[in-house]
Amino acid sequence: MANIGRTVRHVTVRKRPGNPCQGLLAIGGRVFACALGRGGIRAVKREGDGATPRAAMRVLSGLWRKDKGRRPSTALPLDPIGADDGWCDAPGDANYNRPVALPYKASHERMLRDDRLYDCVVVLDWNFTRRRRGAGSAIFLHVAKPGLQPTEGCIAVEPQVMRAILPLISARTVIEVLG
Repeated sequence: MANIGRTVRHVTVRKRPGNPCQGLLAIGGRVFACALGRGGIRAVKREGDGATPRAAMRVLSGLWRKDKGRRPSTALPLDPIGADDGWCDAPGDANYNRPVALPYKASHERMLRDDRLYDCVVVLDWNFTRRRRGAGSAIFLHVAKPGLQPTEGCIAVEPQVMRAILPLISARTVIEVLG
């Protein structure tokens, strides 16, 4: 783990006025536009609702595409994403909301995507430490689709914003999504 310098303990995300599927992410005295879930921000999150959970979520770790360039500059522990990396999103499976090795029998996301969305992923502690079936899975901070199109519930930022904020994020950072 590289020591990058000053990291932040708290990041806030608020919905952007006039667009419930976009937000404003405040970190280290700066504010950046971000994409939110197609279901907006919700206090009660359910699997498949497309909502970004209104919650304070600890940053757990990160992942990055080694084939897309060198390791990003961050104090956050980062693991390279491999071809057999997946994330289970099947509420009835024992590995619900956990990383899994592919191929995997239950419903899952493939982490090595053809698009750029998971070129860098920050894993958030939504329904991870204490899992509840059906309460939502794979809530990440990741790279946004062009134009900050809505996510399936994650928080997403433009690639240049990800590069700017990663040095400020560590395993001590909490990202709080406000209503």
